[in-house]
Amino acid sequence: MLFHTSPMMVRLIPLLALLMILAGCAANPATGKQSFTAFMSKEDELRVGAEEHPKLIKEFGGAYTDAKLRGYVRRIGLKLSGVSEANTLPFTFTILNDDKVNAFALPGGYVYITRGLLALAENEAEMASVLAHEIGHVTARHSAERYSTTMATNLGLMVLGVIGSAAGVPSDLGRLVGYGAQAALQGYSREQELEADQLGVRYLARAGYSPKAMTSFFHKMKAHEELEIALQGKEGDARNNIMSTHPRTVQRINQAIGLAQGARVKNPVIGRDTFLAEIDGMVFGDDPEQGVRKGRTFIHPGLRIKFTVPPEFVLFNSPSQVVAHGPKRSAVIFDLAPGKSAKKHRSMKMTDYLATVWGSNLSLRGVERISVNGMQGATGAARGNTKSGPRDVRLVAIRDEQGRIYRFAFITPSDLTERLSTEFRRTTYSFQRITEAAGAAIRPLKVRVTTVRRSDTPDTFSSAMPFEKYRRRWFDILNRQRLEDGLKPGVKIKTVSE
Repeated sequence: MLFHTSPMMVRLIPLLALLMILAGCAANPATGKQSFTAFMSKEDELRVGAEEHPKLIKEFGGAYTDAKLRGYVRRIGLKLSGVSEANTLPFTFTILNDDKVNAFALPGGYVYITRGLLALAENEAEMASVLAHEIGHVTARHSAERYSTTMATNLGLMVLGVIGSAAGVPSDLGRLVGYGAQAALQGYSREQELEADQLGVRYLARAGYSPKAMTSFFHKMKAHEELEIALQGKEGDARNNIMSTHPRTVQRINQAIGLAQGARVKNPVIGRDTFLAEIDGMVFGDDPEQGVRKGRTFIHPGLRIKFTVPPEFVLFNSPSQVVAHGPKRSAVIFDLAPGKSAKKHRSMKMTDYLATVWGSNLSLRGVERISVNGMQGATGAARGNTKSGPRDVRLVAIRDEQGRIYRFAFITPSDLTERLSTEFRRTTYSFQRITEAAGAAIRPLKVRVTTVRRSDTPDTFSSAMPFEKYRRRWFDILNRQRLEDGLKPGVKIKTVSE
């Protein structure tokens, strides 16, 4: 039977949609405003948070295992959530074992902060400002608002799709979307960010912290974002940074402080010495379980491999791949072929794997066998188009005796390909196995809290920092507030060393 839609039904659709939206609006006790959360109830938020929590932890390299530090963050988090309008919600606070500077929340009270962010913060109040902001997103139910708005939009499109040609609308428009862990990383609207700041200021003040900590930490996040961009050798926004998921300005934070009532705190808690004592010895940068960077050399103790990228390139590590950024947006991308794929193609020649599996979407030329420190390999080149224009690509695949396949993709603008070709070959042949003892000897970098002596200067501290570039900028960002007050003998500062 054909679906028939009368003109009357077509006219009723907008009215029905409006009634559904109105029915889904309710006053939020935290904001005092009507919010549209029709498609995600509070019970749904608890369920979604519980379901996505383990997925998100896995995606970010696991939870940081230092029980003492985890307990400290949890205590401060519960102190803040306890003065919120959602103080009966079973909040969960997790430190992610990730060196990126980030923080976010899932529905149902799941709040995350990375150890990279903890390393950047300088006192308990700054850390509390981040946790309070994320608690604000939870109490304002911003995830439920965002999800419900998306669902309402898609539902409207689906209703129109059912109407089909009767309303002159294509029948395949719209599709309901699910809530995944990635939704937590999507940026909120400006209004929602301002609202989370207002609520964060409220909770900071109620817990005895100065709301100004939110402003001081914003300046540190901004400086860190600028350093990341400089390290990547490009202009624009740094990815995987709290500034990309929480786009804010100091003016909007000050606006939130001004709008929040009762934000003044007498004798506010700063907690600098307590905070520094808690993070002293915390892993900085890479965790050995995910491989570590030593200047331009990447070493993975578990896989027992290492390689060195060319001069002018800066390494960035993540659980899934290693990327080295070089001049004019050139890059070296290193990863490990998925285990199932490597096992499936175990008997395949490396030249065939390169041409028909990994590089199947490229018109590879000059595919040939190579041997890299006793391991079978293959290489081939191609030219591809990107958003930044044409790029030359050279692929290198190497199989070890366990059957694992390691992969390099060397990407350059055409005017740099010849100049970098020798350095890329050196990187390829620098790839080698290391002994079990050498792997066991790898130690991560750690945050070290030290007391300033009379002869110490920012330059003496920064010159000892184990970074390839921008050592002084790293030191200044990690100790921004202390440097503003003056580096006086007897005060404590943060450095980084093995």
